[in-house]
Formats: sequence, structure tokens, C-alpha cells
Amino acid sequence: MDLGFRGEVADFYHQFRRGYPSAVIDSLVGSFGLTSDDVVVDLGCGTGQLALPIADRVRSVVAVDPEPDMLIRARRAAAERGQANLSWMIGSDVDIPALGALIGDRRLAAVTIGQALHWMGHEELFRALTLFLRPGGGVAVVTNGTPLWLQDTAWSRALRGHLEDWLGTKLTSTCGTDEADQRRYRDSLTAAGYEIAVTTVDYTDELTADQIVGGVYSALPVDRLPSLDQRPHFAERLYHVLQPHSPFTEQVRVTTLIGRVA
Repeated sequence: MDLGFRGEVADFYHQFRRGYPSAVIDSLVGSFGLTSDDVVVDLGCGTGQLALPIADRVRSVVAVDPEPDMLIRARRAAAERGQANLSWMIGSDVDIPALGALIGDRRLAAVTIGQALHWMGHEELFRALTLFLRPGGGVAVVTNGTPLWLQDTAWSRALRGHLEDWLGTKLTSTCGTDEADQRRYRDSLTAAGYEIAVTTVDYTDELTADQIVGGVYSALPVDRLPSLDQRPHFAERLYHVLQPHSPFTEQVRVTTLIGRVA
């Protein structure tokens, strides 16, 4: 699976993708009763925004992503934090049965998926995981706010107009954060036999124009990323359309959809 999030996009991702409030990690620990004896899989781990803080609370984390460059950057981040209890695996949701067989039946405490489920076959994934999750364990689908260009603010609408003009296409994908997708995920978890719970954490953030530019770069596949010689013009135009709408305040809602097995 080549999603195009490689090369320098991995560095943008690491620098500009926001992490998760500590309350979100606390909620995951409490929901699954995670302890220092547990193994967690972070599927679609990116550069470790969820995997690294979870690793502080469990025995080990297996971080899985289809992009080698994401894993390389995440592994460097773990080393910088002095964390040695993470394993890095090139793979995707279709590799979960093989990984589960390696860990063992009913041995896995949890699988976390941080705003990456829209790339996966969620129905098949949820069913496959029931074979490997320990009692009280489960799946956590974590959405880290609405994409920057789809929010209900003047600066977000200005950003969306600029991006649609630059890319020559309408931007409609919510990356699984909208209510319709969340409902589909809940229904699929229920159909696969999970008990459902939902938690939310709300906070306010204020972005700089440079953070918005970096956030855009982190979300573009490498073949859509403005070239080095185009970037000054891209950023200058974006600063121009954003400036009348400062400050760039963002209301972030982190929603965690929990599916637990008996």
C-alpha cells in the first residue's frame, strides 16, 4: 500500500501533526485496564503520535505503518525519548492476522488507530482482531479533530479555497472524522461483537500561519507536495488569504471510539 506519505512528508508529519492530550492516553489506559504487562498494537502509527505516549504505560508497543520513512522517523523519535519498548513493523490492516498469530491468541491488550481507519477495511479488521484480544481488551479508533481545511471558521474556509485552487479539486474527505463515518465504525464494531463506548476531550489551540502551512504539507502525498521552488509562492499566497482572519483559533475535539471484548 503506497499512500505517498514518504520522504520529506514524514518529517513534516512528525513536526506538525499534533499529538494527543494526556487525558486521551489516560482514557485508553482506563478503558482497557492497561498495565505494564500488556502489549498494544498501534496501527497506522505515522511518526508515533499515539505509539510513543502509550509505550510509557505498557510493556511494549508494536507500531505498524505501510510507509518505511514514517517508521524511520518514529524510531528516531523514540530513541530521542529513551524508549526501547517499541517494535516497528512495515504493514497494514491486512497484516494483522499474521501479527496476531505471532503474539498469540487472546494475548493482545489493545489496538489503537489514530485517524487512519479511513485507509483500512474496518469491517474485516474488527472481526479479525477478536481472535487476538485478551478479555477486557479491544480497539480504540481515535480521531484528532477535523482536518484544518474543513472547519467552521473563516480562516479554515480561506485555507480550503486556497488549497482547492492550488490542487484543482474539491476537498471533501473528512478522514473518518464526520458523524456518518463514526456511525459506520460503531455499527461495524457492534456487529463484530464489541461493547461500545465513546469518550471525548475538547481543547482550544491557536495556530501560526507557519503551522498551518506545515500541517498542509504533512497531509499531502509526496507527489502533490509543492516543489521546493514552488513553496515560497505557495506559502506567500496562503499567508495573504489567511491574514484577514487571524488569530487562527482551532476548537479541537478528540473523539475515541472504544470497542471492548468480553
